Amino acid sequence: MSTVSARALPSTVRAPRAGTEDDRPGAADLAPRAKLLPALAAVYRAQLSRARVARIPLLFVATFQSVGIMVLMRGVVDGGSEARAVVAGSSVLVVAFVALNLLAQYFGQLRASGGLDHYATLPVPPAAVVLGAAGAYASFTVPGTVVTAVTGSVLFGLPLAHLWVLAAVVPLSGAALAGLGAALGLLAPRQELATLLGQLGMSAALLLGVLPAERMPEVLGWARDLLPSTYGVEALAGTFDAHPDWAAVGLDLAVCAAVGAASLALATWAYRRAAVR
Repeated sequence: MSTVSARALPSTVRAPRAGTEDDRPGAADLAPRAKLLPALAAVYRAQLSRARVARIPLLFVATFQSVGIMVLMRGVVDGGSEARAVVAGSSVLVVAFVALNLLAQYFGQLRASGGLDHYATLPVPPAAVVLGAAGAYASFTVPGTVVTAVTGSVLFGLPLAHLWVLAAVVPLSGAALAGLGAALGLLAPRQELATLLGQLGMSAALLLGVLPAERMPEVLGWARDLLPSTYGVEALAGTFDAHPDWAAVGLDLAVCAAVGAASLALATWAYRRAAVR
């Protein structure tokens, strides 16, 4: 009977229109795919709740590390452009510790344990998973970055008037570094390698971001230009001047935003690649 067309059936046995197979949900139908913003908010809240237990130790380690570096550099650097570079680099280093290093470890562990299979079964866009996790990890950096910037400014005698620019530096640098960290964790073939790459990335942020650029060899200067957080460091350092060049600060922030968008797009592609394997 299944081979007989519905048009050939008598009206007494023809199924009513409201109950046709096209109109009622079938057993194999899936839930509609969630839109990006609601899915992003849900993943962000879930990741924030999951990492809340480790928040205090995380903030303490990241902040203590950056403040300790500034104290050590105080004996070498007196002031001027070098002091501005040290304070700005140490502040952004808090972001690098969490958004790059820990996020690389998290996605490496998620891939190794099969946790990506769980996300793959959810009707959420891949970009929501990457952006939600990146945003949650970057959120933990805000208090530590503010404490580091204020402490460094007092330590080196820098003005505090323009520290409001952290409201742009933290999310933009966090996006750029979180995208890079997520990509490293997702592309690494082994969890141990993801951890190593995250540590190397944070070490690069320490070496290339905290040390004054004028004291670096030319080769390291080129590598510094390739590091996503460099432009956030330059933007923050520029606001410590008595009369900041706001056009240059805005340009650095715009470059940081563009690099952040590119790194998050790379992380989304890496997530799709890892989820289908």
